[in-house]
Amino acid sequence: MNKSIQALSKKAGSLLNEKGLKLAVAESCTGGLLGAAITEIPGSSRYFKGGVISYADKAKIRVLGVPEKFLSNTGPGAVSAETVGAMARGARKLLRADIAIAVSGVAGPEGGSKDKPVGLVYLGIAARGAVLTWECRFKGTRAAIREQSVAEGLRKLIENL
Repeated sequence: MNKSIQALSKKAGSLLNEKGLKLAVAESCTGGLLGAAITEIPGSSRYFKGGVISYADKAKIRVLGVPEKFLSNTGPGAVSAETVGAMARGARKLLRADIAIAVSGVAGPEGGSKDKPVGLVYLGIAARGAVLTWECRFKGTRAAIREQSVAEGLRKLIENL
């Protein structure tokens, strides 16, 4: 795990511990990297409830409760603020956490489009009835985009704790 992600994860863990909050994650394009970054820190079991890797749309719908209309041809799609918001709410509810982070995006190198290019990532945080989402534009390789997504998700968590 890269050192800056490790430092962000450690800081997020300290804040969660300090506030007595439990965290859950819902991941798509990061494929478990966010959960791995969190559990890299010794003692993370005190604040981390677990996560869902919902790479397929059906998993987003069936496991996290993302409305099917979001993922239909006429909906905003898997890579959208609406979907990450629903993913975060779903993970929070499913894992009975105080706060949840969700991530979905186009890590590449294929799969991008004019409307949703490679590097487009949405992050969402759900806590106590509120949901915040962010659109991010990252550059680089697939691995770099996934790592930037994790780092930014941890930064947003820290800012909002």
